[in-house]
Amino acid sequence: MNRFISRLFLPLFLVAFVTVVATGCGSEADTSEATPDAEAAAEPAAAAPEGRTARVSVAVVERSSFVEVTPITGTLSAPNDAMLSSQSAGTVTELVSLGSRVNEGDVIARLDDRLIRAALEQARAGLESAESQARLAEDSFRRQEPLYQDSIISAIEYENVLSARNQARAALSQAEAAVAQAEQQLEYTFIRAPFGGSVESREVEKGEQVLPGTPIARVVNTRQLKVTAGVPEAFSGDIRRGSPAQVVVKALDAQPIDAVIAFAGSVVDPRNRTFSIEIDLDNTSGDMKPAMIVDVFVTRRVLEDQVVIPQTSILRDENGSSVYLAVDSAEGTVTERRAIQLGPSYQGRTVVTSGLESGDRVITTGQTLVAEGDLVEIANAMALAN
Repeated sequence: MNRFISRLFLPLFLVAFVTVVATGCGSEADTSEATPDAEAAAEPAAAAPEGRTARVSVAVVERSSFVEVTPITGTLSAPNDAMLSSQSAGTVTELVSLGSRVNEGDVIARLDDRLIRAALEQARAGLESAESQARLAEDSFRRQEPLYQDSIISAIEYENVLSARNQARAALSQAEAAVAQAEQQLEYTFIRAPFGGSVESREVEKGEQVLPGTPIARVVNTRQLKVTAGVPEAFSGDIRRGSPAQVVVKALDAQPIDAVIAFAGSVVDPRNRTFSIEIDLDNTSGDMKPAMIVDVFVTRRVLEDQVVIPQTSILRDENGSSVYLAVDSAEGTVTERRAIQLGPSYQGRTVVTSGLESGDRVITTGQTLVAEGDLVEIANAMALAN
């Protein structure tokens, strides 16, 4: 029985063994053929060569002057800006329209003056009477004085004539003062423009009753404006009357206005540690308006023979400020990182107080893409002088 089973399964075992061996041989062959590709895929990419070549732009350093400017913010105002008030009581009978252009001395408003005119006529009549009495008293005194000197009249009679003359003179002065007062009261019924300008507001209307001190209208002359601004106290030694400045009106798309400082305060405001300056501006065109915000660029000083570079070329890190230079070497043009010390900046330009010399080629474009010692190709070069 056992011999029968052995004969039955032996061929099947041989077939299975041959199949496994054949399969194993085939797998070994496949593995040997795939090994080179797998190893290539497993290996990392080749490292970049140590010397990279980058395309950059440079600027050649040349010493030049640098204008140090202090930017501040100011406000426009009108030096001639007045709220006109009534100096008398009465009813408003005339009033100019809003926006009217007026000249100095023009009538802005009038009050009812009938009672004052009547008082003026009365005062003038009293003046005429006083003048007549004074003439009579003077004539009597002139005639009586020689008689007293010749002892024809007594001293008492002379004193009476002298007293009458003095009283007539006093009465005349009093009458003249009454007329002047009445004329002044009449003038107070006219509200006049103290300067040329435009009527910017009306505080009353025709027919209203006003008292002394009641606001009537506002007159503003906008043809001459001034800029008022505060300058930090640190610049007090550099900015003074006559210093040049430029004014830019933020609300207007206009060119900067060249001006000079007309006033520089000598007192520092303890609240904000600034001193005030004023700049006069011509506004004949009428484009600028009081209370507008302006940018003021005051020239603090002019530095001569300075190294000046674009701000965009400066690199900053925890170690300070630096730039990349393009320098010649045996391998070609390479980069060199140079530490620098900075001075003042304005309009994208910065003064370098140390670290650079004339002739150095500062990388202005592409400096963030290079490292120390990289090979570079210069696309273009320009001078940094003014």
